[in-house]
Amino acid sequence: MIKKLTALSLLAAQPVIADQDNFNKAYQSITESELKAHVKEIADDKYMGRLPTGPGEKLLLDYMTKQFKDYGFVPGNGDSFLQAVDLLEITASEDQVLEIGGNKYKYREQMVMGTSRSSELEQLKNSELVFVGYGINAPEYGWNDYEGIDMKGKTAVILVNDPGYESGDDSKFQGTTMTYYGRWTYKYEEASRQGASGAIIVHETAPASYPWTVVENSWTGPQYGLFKADGNKDRVNVEGWIQRDVAVELFKQAGLDFDELKKKAMKAPTNADLGDLTASVTVKSKVKKSTSYNFIATLPGSERPDEHIIYSAHWDHIGVDESKKGDQIYNGAHDNATGIAGMLEIAQAFSTLGKKPERSVTFLAVTAEEQGLLGSKYYAQNPVIPLKNTVANINMDSLNVLGKVKEVNVQGLGKSDLDDYLANAAKKQNRTLAVGENPSAGYYYRSDHFNFAKVGVPALYAGGGVTPVDEETANYRKKMQLIVRGCYHQPCDKYRESWDLTGAQQDVQLFFDVGHQVANSPIWPQWSKTAEFKRQK
Repeated sequence: MIKKLTALSLLAAQPVIADQDNFNKAYQSITESELKAHVKEIADDKYMGRLPTGPGEKLLLDYMTKQFKDYGFVPGNGDSFLQAVDLLEITASEDQVLEIGGNKYKYREQMVMGTSRSSELEQLKNSELVFVGYGINAPEYGWNDYEGIDMKGKTAVILVNDPGYESGDDSKFQGTTMTYYGRWTYKYEEASRQGASGAIIVHETAPASYPWTVVENSWTGPQYGLFKADGNKDRVNVEGWIQRDVAVELFKQAGLDFDELKKKAMKAPTNADLGDLTASVTVKSKVKKSTSYNFIATLPGSERPDEHIIYSAHWDHIGVDESKKGDQIYNGAHDNATGIAGMLEIAQAFSTLGKKPERSVTFLAVTAEEQGLLGSKYYAQNPVIPLKNTVANINMDSLNVLGKVKEVNVQGLGKSDLDDYLANAAKKQNRTLAVGENPSAGYYYRSDHFNFAKVGVPALYAGGGVTPVDEETANYRKKMQLIVRGCYHQPCDKYRESWDLTGAQQDVQLFFDVGHQVANSPIWPQWSKTAEFKRQK
């Protein structure tokens, strides 16, 4: 039986580094110049925005394969570095109009509609509209926005985030910290479980944590889901977004006040028919099954090779938009060439150690994160390494490009024992741990570690901070924030020579240190008692 020590023995069981000199050399081998070189390469135009199954995928997978081979890693999936992920690629026609109450709403400008079904034609035809508050059914919180209504054939109109966000009421869910119930993925899933025909989310910038342009760019063009033999018939026919102004107009037309109903929805489960308003839209799509790949490489452990620490980062971005004038390539330099660069630097550091770590160290670069964490979701459902042998996950997504800071922001601070390892590593850099910036955005539920957490593997997602180490860095941060503001999921997210990646370098060194600690410790990190996740038995 595997001995799984708990946090009570954490300090006593901290690994003693047998060869401190070699560890220090490996730690210092993670450099800003090498990080920059990797980011510049991965965000190059030749990778065409790294769309899953797109022309840049093989180029990038070949690049990673060469790097990991050079570092002495072995294929992580039998004799292969790749894990095939069957995707359903659906590209909705832009020739669509949403009709409600005699009003016609334009694609991209006022609404975006699509489908997750494997179908070339899906429709809403005079589908009754029902406002379902935040669209949440959460028995553990005593909350059900769908209570007392039959959604068959109807379309749910749903608010972004969850009830605690704008109310600031700590008694509602987790207060201003978003839970998974606030994520768009959950809202479509729950509307489907309720038997609805349609699900429409009302976009508002603050609770969504991103502007309408992100919806316009991210939910148009090719969209991906995991391939299912039943054609995803368990999903609603049509799912999409509308601008807030559209919602306000519709509610007024139904004799209702959007803001008043929203306030009500913050306080208690809420639903209401939108009078006799119905929605009609036809979604024509090009559908094809395609295969993308997760990348997986392993450095076998010296004493307990069956036990693995998994580092993760997503390699994909959102490709090319030929409808745009000017720059059409979404290079995704920050999101997430930086994370893959960090992964490569950590792998290189482990390869330079004089002695291999006791546990195996595995690197998983996943596909289709931008489409709803699909690559990591597939891996979690089809793990190459048994979950019972997966000790911990450390995830990297959009590393710090704004210079050195005094703290380490931790998304989901307090959820697991991994925070203790991180605090130990941060202390060496004279840094402290802090709650992740903007917890209302629900970042703990928005990157690939979440799929590990859902299946019980303690997962760490951290990095960056807000307090610059000196005045020079503070001035740089102000200037660079103005330059990159609004570049999330935009063509302007491209590599910049002027980036200060010394903060990213520090974070990558932290992640190496944490992984090194866990890989050489007999402890199995555990979830805290207050976390919503538990290890599977």
